[in-house]
Amino acid sequence: MTAAEALINAPEFTVSELSSALKRTVEDAYGHVRVRGEITGFRGPHSSGHCYFSLKDDGAKIEAVIWKSAHYRMRFKPQEGLEVIATGKLTTYPGSSKYQIVIEALEPAGIGALMALMEERKRKLAAEGLFEEARKQPLPWLPEVIGVVTSPTGAVIRDILHRLQDRFPRRVLVWPVRVQGEGSAEQIAAAIRGFNALPERGRIPRPDLLIVARGGGSLEDLWSFNEEIVVRAAADSMIPLISAVGHETDITLIDFAADKRAPTPTAAAEMAVPVRAELFVEVAALARRTQRAARGNAGVAGRRRFAGDPAAAAGRGERLAAPRIESQYPRSFPSFRANQRTADAAGAARAGRAGRPSPDRVRRTDEPVGPIAVANAAGSLRRT
Repeated sequence: MTAAEALINAPEFTVSELSSALKRTVEDAYGHVRVRGEITGFRGPHSSGHCYFSLKDDGAKIEAVIWKSAHYRMRFKPQEGLEVIATGKLTTYPGSSKYQIVIEALEPAGIGALMALMEERKRKLAAEGLFEEARKQPLPWLPEVIGVVTSPTGAVIRDILHRLQDRFPRRVLVWPVRVQGEGSAEQIAAAIRGFNALPERGRIPRPDLLIVARGGGSLEDLWSFNEEIVVRAAADSMIPLISAVGHETDITLIDFAADKRAPTPTAAAEMAVPVRAELFVEVAALARRTQRAARGNAGVAGRRRFAGDPAAAAGRGERLAAPRIESQYPRSFPSFRANQRTADAAGAARAGRAGRPSPDRVRRTDEPVGPIAVANAAGSLRRT
């Protein structure tokens, strides 16, 4: 008896019935699976928002699909050539007699895959010129307003605020974001662009400096700062930007696009502002040097004048009184010039009568504050 004769009484299936039976068998046997493979044939999301590609290894290939809703929630997006571990359901597509995996979660297959993806993305962005030194802006010497993009509840923002308070208190605006997980890259990029979109004289002041910060973590934890959307937002920022992501040994792609990289968030605060106490000391030292230089110049000028004009020697005491005033108060003060002329005329008249000069007759009556720097009531330094 032939095989055909043996199956003569077997049940008969239509194509649709057989396809449905295969679909049930596959889905029941392989409800959820984890598949390791390399992404191939990925050309970006379809116009519908779904993603279609294949997973392959050395000996086989399986079709894969990611629905729009799942793709939006994914922390790691599919990338051509990336070796991944896909989690999903195995199903069949009756219309073409194919089976495929509907992916619900995607993760890189180990640290090596992440590093390879990071290097590939770095080369791509560098080729576009996003990391060139010519694009980088100098940091402001003393920003009035500092914008910080970070989590509002972590230790990072407290470290930054404490360091700024210790060095030079400034106004700080915090744009709260998630710094890891689903949607974090989109929030970080939106915060950077949001600060740049603020009007310069609006109700909320536009920052003079931005700090994008996060604490330490693994490469996976810091991956949001390697996403293209974040790197491009940092490169496009018109406000000078400091990246302070992770610890000193952690490197992310935003570090290359930022105007300055800080090894830690605390170091970013130190880069942002000088030390106010040191500035006061420096200003006081410069004021003393200015006064000494002015006294020295006035003394030299006086000796030269009397050496060349013996007739003026009789009024030496009167003539030497004015340079002492000049060494304290610059010639830019109109009241000084008026008092200078009054002192000169009085000294010359007394010299003609061979009388002794009276020091209080040439004392200034209007003594202004020096134009170096003063501290206001709030304790901040302002130039005058």
